[in-house]
Amino acid sequence: MSKKVLCLLAASLLTSHSLTALAAEPASCQTVRMAEVGWADISATTGLASTLLKGLGYKPTTQLASIPMAYMGMEKNNIDVYLGAWMPSMEVIAKPFLEKGSVERVRTNLLGAKYTLAVPAYTFNAGLKDFKDIGRFRQQLEGHIYGIEPGNDGNLLIQGLIDKGQFGLNGFKLVESSEAGMLVQVRRAVQAQKPVVFLAWEPHPMNTKFAIRYLSGGDASFGPNYGSAVVDTHTRKGYSAECGNVGALLKNLEFSLAMENQIMGAILDDKEQPEAAAKAWLKANPQVLEQWLAGVTTYDGAEALPAVKGSLGL
Repeated sequence: MSKKVLCLLAASLLTSHSLTALAAEPASCQTVRMAEVGWADISATTGLASTLLKGLGYKPTTQLASIPMAYMGMEKNNIDVYLGAWMPSMEVIAKPFLEKGSVERVRTNLLGAKYTLAVPAYTFNAGLKDFKDIGRFRQQLEGHIYGIEPGNDGNLLIQGLIDKGQFGLNGFKLVESSEAGMLVQVRRAVQAQKPVVFLAWEPHPMNTKFAIRYLSGGDASFGPNYGSAVVDTHTRKGYSAECGNVGALLKNLEFSLAMENQIMGAILDDKEQPEAAAKAWLKANPQVLEQWLAGVTTYDGAEALPAVKGSLGL
């Protein structure tokens, strides 16, 4: 073998080794700490991200926290990533952290969402179609509006309306529990054909499980077009710069209503664990991997697509 060929081979090996070394991240980046707030849609997207990260050689962890605690966790460097920033409703919580720079927005990961108050179709047909109608139904509603977990942005918006007496809501009680607890109340009301007002959102299987109608009139608090929303990815300050490979993955992750509905259905209806549901969906829909893994490597710098496909058994 000539000296020229040997030199070219050595240069090639050196370049390959250098690229791998550059792609590999600091040891501190191998554990990816994600916030989970107990919503099925965030469980679904966090399950997807966790499945991908494991396939790439990372060690994702999830921490169950209220939304305010998730943002405080990012500010204090206890949480790296939150995939469930519903905007504009969550702006009341997220904005202070974003403005002072302790939390950073990576991208919008879901379009076409909605988040506002809703009622069963039979209540809607009885005349409760708008926020301004809620007060007229005070007696039938027993003065209750059902929210989800304490500290949630939607609960804060409802309580604000009650405190200000808007739409005749003075004296109403916000019932806080959890996503599951609220849906139990809705199910009981539907079975008894009783009026009920509750927080609702899409994507979520509740949109097909119950015949529900979203209320108009909440534009000033929940946003226009029946609480039209987007969901953003947020991270702690400097995370994407520090852990550039995970940052590249986060910049690629974009979900759809249909995707999330399918995975949430498996979680809620089939009682599957989020990562199991996410893995099953990815195995059935591997076409998303090429886009999501573009420009991404494994933790140690190898090719991402073969590694993730191998972890999925594809």
